[in-house]
Amino acid sequence: MTMLQLLALTLALSVALHIGSITAFIAWRGGIHPLQALAAGGGVASTICALYLAAISAYH
Repeated sequence: MTMLQLLALTLALSVALHIGSITAFIAWRGGIHPLQALAAGGGVASTICALYLAAISAYH
């Protein structure tokens, strides 16, 4: 992997983790059971990461 690819992967994982964590926290504070909130956050994080990496691959 080149340095640019490694940086893009790190950025994608960081953004996905942050958005997933925020989603899980908002769901948990909204009254959803913590395990369901964690599952929702994980689903959002994986979707965001997939969309980000698809956009990067389409750009290159």
